[in-house]
Amino acid sequence: MASTKAPAGVNGPTRAAIGVKTLRTDRWWLAPLTTFVVFSSFVVYATWRAFAGGNPEQGHYMVGDYLSPFYSPCLTDKCGSAADFGTPFNGFPLSAALIILIFPLGFRMSCYYYRKSYYRAFWLSPPACAVAEPHTKYTGETRLPLILNNIHRYFWYAAIVVGVILTYDVVLSFQKFGVDGHRSGHVGLGTLILLVNVVFIWLYTLSCHSCRHAVGGRLRHFSKHPVRYKLWTWVSKINVHHAKFAWYSLFSVAFADLYIYLLSNGTISEARFF
Repeated sequence: MASTKAPAGVNGPTRAAIGVKTLRTDRWWLAPLTTFVVFSSFVVYATWRAFAGGNPEQGHYMVGDYLSPFYSPCLTDKCGSAADFGTPFNGFPLSAALIILIFPLGFRMSCYYYRKSYYRAFWLSPPACAVAEPHTKYTGETRLPLILNNIHRYFWYAAIVVGVILTYDVVLSFQKFGVDGHRSGHVGLGTLILLVNVVFIWLYTLSCHSCRHAVGGRLRHFSKHPVRYKLWTWVSKINVHHAKFAWYSLFSVAFADLYIYLLSNGTISEARFF
């Protein structure tokens, strides 16, 4: 006698037998729809800018001492004066941004908050709390590509390095190079935009759950580790705002790149304060 497999998902035997998709009467669809639109827009914009490629003049990712965060650090022979960390990828045929973006992109895509957001917005798994999902089975993060989410902590390590490099770029943006190579103080609108961006990048990176575990995880007695306990309490305070910093840093990195692009192609002029 052939056995019949019990239904899975929302029709499983342990789920309430509710015939409608949801009993919610609020606009539950607004949050996943907003996430879908914003994330899709960012992906389209970032893809366009990442494939701009070429040298800084062609790709408009560097002007003066401002380097787009999408291209930092620039590691190819096309970067010119932007290659502060050498050119180990000489002859790379594609855009220089493609060498770098895999790390911050991997960090964001495997982020716990972003996972919840794009699972709901793109895969409807589930689209919202107390709303039935259309899938009949759940495989978890055990197959490609979702299994890559399990290495989120290693992407966090890479994000720390990227944060340090972006901070270095901000320091350079406060210095203006003259024709004789002499450095002088400089504060422009681009400087402030890059500064705000790197602050949001650090807040997003340091409020990560992996950071919280790295500084205070696997400790039996906090009293024996006062320094790590202090760091853990500080990270815990900003961890509750991790979702906000995820959004803020997403907007700031795109805006910083857009400003440099518009400044480089002559659409706008730099406002200098000092």
